Amino acid sequence: MKIVLAPDSYKGCLTAVQVCNALETGIRRFLPEAEIVKVPMADGGEGTVQSLVDASDGRIVDVTVYDPLGRKIKSFFGIMGGGKTAVIEMAAASGLPLLRMGERSPRTASTRGTGDLINAALNEGCTRIIMGIGGSATNDGGRGMAEALGARFLDKEGKPLSSPGGGALADLDRIDISGLDSRVARTEFVVACDVDNPLTGPRGASAVYGPQKGATPADVEFLDAALANYARAVKEQLGLDVNDMPGAGAAGGLGAGLVAFCNAKLRRGAEIVVDATRLVEKCFGADLVITGEGRTDFQTKFGKTPMGVAKAAKLHDIPVILISGALATGARDMYGVGVDALFAIPNAPITLETSLKEAPSLLADAAENVVRTFVSARGVK
Repeated sequence: MKIVLAPDSYKGCLTAVQVCNALETGIRRFLPEAEIVKVPMADGGEGTVQSLVDASDGRIVDVTVYDPLGRKIKSFFGIMGGGKTAVIEMAAASGLPLLRMGERSPRTASTRGTGDLINAALNEGCTRIIMGIGGSATNDGGRGMAEALGARFLDKEGKPLSSPGGGALADLDRIDISGLDSRVARTEFVVACDVDNPLTGPRGASAVYGPQKGATPADVEFLDAALANYARAVKEQLGLDVNDMPGAGAAGGLGAGLVAFCNAKLRRGAEIVVDATRLVEKCFGADLVITGEGRTDFQTKFGKTPMGVAKAAKLHDIPVILISGALATGARDMYGVGVDALFAIPNAPITLETSLKEAPSLLADAAENVVRTFVSARGVK
């Protein structure tokens, strides 16, 4: 019997590899000779680097970069097996968790560190970069990232903008890309982007995501106008209209910046990981696919890992079972998009603390119960 394990991480609890290992432990209690194919998954958010590195026998590269406020920090990115594809989480350099609550500064926070990670990947000889852009602390349209790659942002006097971040884009007059790293044009950029927000306006980067980064109502109005000015300059001087592009507003406008300066393609994160891990190919001939995540709710069907796994498995008409840390409102929607059964790991009323602590054993027990039920129903091993 062939079983494919393709879970996401359980955020704040287990990595995707650890979830795979726990599932395997439970399955082998009942099916010790089963062929088990472990494919750690992600959807472009936290854990994407580790999942793709693990799934491809790649490696993690440690690097020093600048955080959103310009301080040097230790960061990382991944290189997949083969050595030519880098995997970057922008939050590892420009993320909100890097700042304390009182440090949040959406007018001056910069994506320069994300550009540092790209430079480091290019220095390693990578010619393809997969980037997750969730969890940003920034609202600079990718300006800092572009500056790290050699672009210059100038005011009406031809001088560099006086301060970092998105606020100074209000004074932007000209963008000079003559010094942009030539390797960028020879590199394929694929960006995990699961939102369709435009750059500006009521659904734009500043209005929707600015407040969680510390923006006051006055900041939101100011930053939205600054990004509109930025979009004008990009359109006039680079020939790209990014303002209303779906996904342009992701990560404080980094979506727009990656398209404008790196010719990036924006795709759903789970789809990128499905392709990168060759999940469809690995599902061929399988009897069962098991996926999972920390919490399944109404958002899962909009492109999270279990949705991507279910779509891949159904190309081969393989049953899909979802084992989650918790099932919340909307989880049943997954029945309509390719998941055949839903399970939560708690086997009794327990606290969140206990659930987190005992997650490996709870997962193993759930997996054993699932395969026993599946085999009993099918009548084969």
